[in-house]
Amino acid sequence: MIASLRGVVAGLSPDGAVIEVGGVGLTVQCAPGTLAGLRVGAPARLATSLVVREDSLTLYGFADDEEKQLFELLQTASGVGPRLAQAVLAVHTPDAVRKAIANADTGALTRVPGIGKKGAERLVLELRDRIGPVPVGADGAAGVTAGAWPEQVRQALVGLGWTAGQADQAVAAVAETVDGETPPVPVLLKQAIRLLGRTR
Repeated sequence: MIASLRGVVAGLSPDGAVIEVGGVGLTVQCAPGTLAGLRVGAPARLATSLVVREDSLTLYGFADDEEKQLFELLQTASGVGPRLAQAVLAVHTPDAVRKAIANADTGALTRVPGIGKKGAERLVLELRDRIGPVPVGADGAAGVTAGAWPEQVRQALVGLGWTAGQADQAVAAVAETVDGETPPVPVLLKQAIRLLGRTR
């Protein structure tokens, strides 16, 4: 099991990074919040979880060990695979996930693409007793609070190779489309990438 990586960021894409460790480049699947903290050419340390399938070996990377542990716990629930577990952590902070499960807040859980009402109820039922302590005041979705998502999306775009000016323009354009409840950061990032793809 590869529990963590420390190396130089050799490349970034919308859904992952290449970390060069001892001359070997390892592809790591990461959520936008994790990618936003990475820069090409800069050293990085990621907590990782290796998912083994008959036809593939996939390495998932996280900013810290807490995210990794929750990623692995989520997969113990029936019907939750690594992609869905990562989607949960792309939308919500670990504290918010614990709070939602502990309080049976299925509304918060269904904000994750791929989780319906029944899936949310199953997560609560199967993980409530194993979710661990819930911090007092654990708040909502990752990067969805006012003023937080633009910086996450901006940093991710700069990390992917666009200039700060291009990133600012894309974030401003995406912000104009946000009306009411703010979508998850991965959705906003994809919108920004689509906009920038037209101007390249």
